[in-house]
Amino acid sequence: MSSVFGKNVKVSIFGESHGTAIGCVVDGFPAGVTLDRDLMECVLSRRRAKSDRTTTTRVERDEPEFLSGLKDGVTTGAPIAAIFKNENTRSVDYTGFENTPRPSHSDYSATMRYRGFSDYRGGGHFSGRLTAPLCLAGALCKMALRDRGVTVAAHLAQVGPLSDVYFDPAAITKRELEVMERLAFPAVDPEIAEEMKDLIRTAALERDSWGGVVECFATGLPAGAGSPMFRGVEPVIAGVLFGVPAVKGVEFGSGFAGSASRGSENNDPFRYDESGQVVTATNNHGGALGGITTGMPLVVRAAIKPTASISLPQQTVDLKQKRNTDIVVGGRHDPCIAVRAVPVIESAVAAALLDILLEGQQ
Repeated sequence: MSSVFGKNVKVSIFGESHGTAIGCVVDGFPAGVTLDRDLMECVLSRRRAKSDRTTTTRVERDEPEFLSGLKDGVTTGAPIAAIFKNENTRSVDYTGFENTPRPSHSDYSATMRYRGFSDYRGGGHFSGRLTAPLCLAGALCKMALRDRGVTVAAHLAQVGPLSDVYFDPAAITKRELEVMERLAFPAVDPEIAEEMKDLIRTAALERDSWGGVVECFATGLPAGAGSPMFRGVEPVIAGVLFGVPAVKGVEFGSGFAGSASRGSENNDPFRYDESGQVVTATNNHGGALGGITTGMPLVVRAAIKPTASISLPQQTVDLKQKRNTDIVVGGRHDPCIAVRAVPVIESAVAAALLDILLEGQQ
């Protein structure tokens, strides 16, 4: 099934944006992990809509109801199932979209794939609403990773032309990641954060939107995890990230910028550090070589496209009348999806890393 990922830890996402509920099933999750409700709420709260006019006005409580897999707050090893009730839907906003697909949305492609039967309200199963259960699965995986000494966190590296503070990818610390996890607005530099907010609010007033880049780090990874080729660290993580709505690009380490440099500039020299561990002086490789972790921090970035639902007039087609037409998208939408995508990318990376680290341990 297309809504399931993972080999050792399988995560299944179900539901639609305007259905009764959405949820996830996490199968293969280790037994004996204590549910950290503070960590879970920290991840989920960062994904919720804000009251600062930088996100949608659709506010959902997103309080998960666990159906299985926990006993006395500890995982049992059985599949963990949880649901989130949809309590603030407004389906009337999508009247007419069944015949006039919104530009850069999944409306048209889903209509073709499912012969007109897909639920288009709020994007249906293609909606960013489905990232709430992904964040829950990611929060659980972050708990299991923490028990293994691994920390995963992300920040909003860019919105339009504005960039957040630069981190040395070879020296990012657990403490810096813990700061990222607690940010109300996900940019580390407070001045840049305010500029980003202003940029997003202006776009909203102009009935437009911005895209952005989310940068995610993981520290504490052992060297030697992962496999070559298709079960490598990069393909596994990228495969999950491209399942997140609005992700249109993924890079590791120096990524595309590194492709414009020479080998003498991009290569990472090996050396022993003071504790006798093998490290690299730089981290252009982003923590993995040959699909296998090197022990250096993992560095991955996801490019998030501008929100497709904008209130400016746009060109589309009328599938019923078979003619060209115009459309104005109403409803409640994020003027920059990347803001709330930060904990989603973080969660996706955490789930992929736990799946990789459990290789051969089942």
